[in-house]
Amino acid sequence: MSDHDSDAEEVADLSNPDVTTKYRAAGDIVNKALQKVVDACVIDADIATLCEMGDKIMEEETGKLYNKKAKGEKEGDKARKIEKGVAFPTCLSVNEIAGHFSPMKGESKTLKVGDVAKIDLACHIDGFIAAAAHTVIVGGADDKVEDKRADVVMAAWNAAEAALRLVQVGNTNTSVTEAFSKISEDYKCKPLQGVLSHQLKKHVIDGNRVIIGAETPDEKVDEFEFGANEVFCIDVVMSTGEGKGKETEIRSTVFKRAVETSYILKTQKARQFISEVNKRFPALPFTLRAIEDEQVARVGVSEAKRHELLDEYPILQEKTGEVIAQFKFTVLLLPGGTKRITGLPLGSLEKQAASTLSVVNEDMKKLLSTSANPKKTKKKAAKKDTEGDAKKEVD
Repeated sequence: MSDHDSDAEEVADLSNPDVTTKYRAAGDIVNKALQKVVDACVIDADIATLCEMGDKIMEEETGKLYNKKAKGEKEGDKARKIEKGVAFPTCLSVNEIAGHFSPMKGESKTLKVGDVAKIDLACHIDGFIAAAAHTVIVGGADDKVEDKRADVVMAAWNAAEAALRLVQVGNTNTSVTEAFSKISEDYKCKPLQGVLSHQLKKHVIDGNRVIIGAETPDEKVDEFEFGANEVFCIDVVMSTGEGKGKETEIRSTVFKRAVETSYILKTQKARQFISEVNKRFPALPFTLRAIEDEQVARVGVSEAKRHELLDEYPILQEKTGEVIAQFKFTVLLLPGGTKRITGLPLGSLEKQAASTLSVVNEDMKKLLSTSANPKKTKKKAAKKDTEGDAKKEVD
């Protein structure tokens, strides 16, 4: 995807203060949208309505930023349009459903007391993506849960906290995968197979450098060291079952344009559908709910899938009765240390998820007892000034 900039040498990593500012601004919006959806996860809440709400907040909040002309642009100049908005549609997946559930209105469900609901979403500003996910147990904060729901929530939370401390310049992705394994074992859970934490780049939500949640004989990734000025989305998904997601009969509604494939579709509705996708979602995932005409979406997606114009985000699940929990956050590997810019605190789960299990692995206990905050450096004040200057561009 073009960087839409006349300067071919544009620096699109964190060494550019403007890039860091855009990531942080996107992160603030993601956290706001995530918190609103979390608060709305009450008994009898409609999932499709909650997903729509998350997307609307991200659209509205990103729409408020970067609307002024850039420095040096004159009144008659054509302003560079900064793309912004949803980078991954709000999904709300319950209990044994692993993820990607973002239903059309007629296929929605409601939340029930005791449901373990996972909210997952992302937005971007100028292609710089911030993503997050959080798990809630539907019901009152005083309703203690001591069964395997509590175990899986705390397994995922502590694994996420361990990852935050391990994703540091010079450390390896394999050390994070090993931590997931050790912590899940202590909670009698398993990391869900097939889950990858990706490096984020401009307009790229699934970069090639990845952390695998669970290595198997069939699924392995290359080892690498984390580098300065990189951005990663850390996705922690734990299961009380075998850790193997199976395809469901539930209709997939989340897709991404397969940019390397082109084909002229036969029917008018299908051409209308793919034209809207190319215009509005050229590189990042979208939900069929976002297509203006629902009939166009339903007809067009089938033909587009047949001709491999779309990559599908399937809805996977564990066995009925099992439970999956998820926490996801975005980190910036800055000169002063790793900074988490998205993700919510444990919140009501601190009271609700009363697991009788805990982290007993000595290495992990030691790791989790360390601070996750970047060490302060003398350069911090100067860096803050630079970021303050860059933030003046946000409007």
